[in-house]
Amino acid sequence: MKIVALFPEYIEGQENQLLNTEKAIGLIPFLEEKGHELVILTDNNADLDKHLSDMDVVISAPFYPAYMTKERIEKSPNLKLAITAGVGSDHVDLQAASENNIGVVEVTGSNTVSVAEHAVMDLLILLRNYEEGHRQSVNGEWNLSKVGNHAHELQNKTIGIFGFGRIGQLVAERLAPFNVKIQHYDPINQKDNKYSNFVNFDELVSTSDAITIHAPLTPDTDNLFDYNVLSRMKVGSYLVNTARGKIVNTNDLVELLTAKHIQGYAGDVWYPQPAPADHSWRTMPRNAMTVHYSGMTLEAQERIEEGVKDILNRFFNSEPFQDKDVIVSGGQISSASYKSNKGK
Repeated sequence: MKIVALFPEYIEGQENQLLNTEKAIGLIPFLEEKGHELVILTDNNADLDKHLSDMDVVISAPFYPAYMTKERIEKSPNLKLAITAGVGSDHVDLQAASENNIGVVEVTGSNTVSVAEHAVMDLLILLRNYEEGHRQSVNGEWNLSKVGNHAHELQNKTIGIFGFGRIGQLVAERLAPFNVKIQHYDPINQKDNKYSNFVNFDELVSTSDAITIHAPLTPDTDNLFDYNVLSRMKVGSYLVNTARGKIVNTNDLVELLTAKHIQGYAGDVWYPQPAPADHSWRTMPRNAMTVHYSGMTLEAQERIEEGVKDILNRFFNSEPFQDKDVIVSGGQISSASYKSNKGK
């Protein structure tokens, strides 16, 4: 079989990285031993299009996605399986995949701890006004009032979690020792737990001092945090997004940050990815953005390698995938997270 994988290009000196063209999460010897062809790409547009006609499997990471659109899927007559080397398969048109009987699977749980830790870090960076303090240290300044004017304790704040699956629950668990009030909204998980109380979407938006997003990108969450929703957030509140960039409206966010309605924004997800050099989120005020690496810790990469190899072994041996990993199977979108659930 022909397996096409899209990975970031190897850079000398970065020997620990597994998700790149050199290490390729161990797939080069793994597939060679089994007699399959592996093509490794670094370009998710032109290079990918050259292989649509005869590839059987496509593999990419959400950090560096192969965008399998409806048009590309229809040009891929041999494609049987799309694997996400990580978590989050929104770069695949799931409806088109189901209509063309293409399986879509991901390595569920591989980076949950990594992303949860990153989200907590982002909250602290925003509330403590770390970016301004760091900027001054680099630029040789010492303006304590400018930093302290927007520096807050996390203690006693109300933290809203949008999306209360594996990652959202881990975030709540890790935030609890900070003595905060935690509340969540999730159309699927509408139950209180030890760390967080369920509230409706409007209450989450209007009463949280900071909101952190942990929902998949679906037709219902796409552009959900637009001007209407963002303007209903508390004046001076904060927003963290380590889920998907398209959940937040690009231009509306910039406008409300500029107006100081929203005090700060942090996250690692963009649209498209890789983000262009002139993306407005790179230069918008009071942002603590990074490239998409929250789920790329070395520990997560090791779990991703193990999971992708397990998926491929099951595929080659015609064995069922682990239920937790399946997004599309047998012509149906089987994952509850990707089925239609109105965000509002």
